[in-house]
Amino acid sequence: MAVTVFVGFDLPVEFLRVSGRNLPYRFETFMIFGLILLLINIRRTIRRWMGMYIVNRKDKFRWNTEVSKERRQRVVAYNLLEGFVMGSVALGLYMVTPQAWFPAVALLFCTVDNLVFTIIGITGHRFRAGVTSKAVILADRDVQLLYFIGLRKVSIHQQSIYFDYIKGLQLNIPVDSIPEEKRSEFFAAIEGVVDKDKVFFSNLR
Repeated sequence: MAVTVFVGFDLPVEFLRVSGRNLPYRFETFMIFGLILLLINIRRTIRRWMGMYIVNRKDKFRWNTEVSKERRQRVVAYNLLEGFVMGSVALGLYMVTPQAWFPAVALLFCTVDNLVFTIIGITGHRFRAGVTSKAVILADRDVQLLYFIGLRKVSIHQQSIYFDYIKGLQLNIPVDSIPEEKRSEFFAAIEGVVDKDKVFFSNLR
């Protein structure tokens, strides 16, 4: 964005002793920044599409359910807000200077992917949480994978379900990811696959 502003408004770049429109390697700079944006978002996109695919293979899970209505509403709101921001930034970059077309295209790609992901997730009831013999997986806005190896405690505090591991590691998922009427089943599924002598369950009701 800074490079776009300098180039688009032809501002002086004092330490290079040139103005924005005469900045050397402008094309290469925009291409590099656009490529970085694209790679970061492609990595995230692949991860969450794969997470959605895996968690919807219900036959592979000991327990599996769609996330709660409240969580779905929050996911839609966050994704739409994120898409609006990325789309606005893409439009803004291009309007300031058409030379920033590649970063703008990268952000626009992310905006479209975000919208498609949200529509498929909601209409196909694909935002889900599941328990396997090895881990808990939550796939909605992003993917969270919580393995049982090294797990020592499962507890609820405020709006999160916490998973405490050896060496002080702590992971969590939003408590409203699991429908309230199915939380007992969720914790029972975890209790059924972990060593109860090593894992302490606290404040789960």
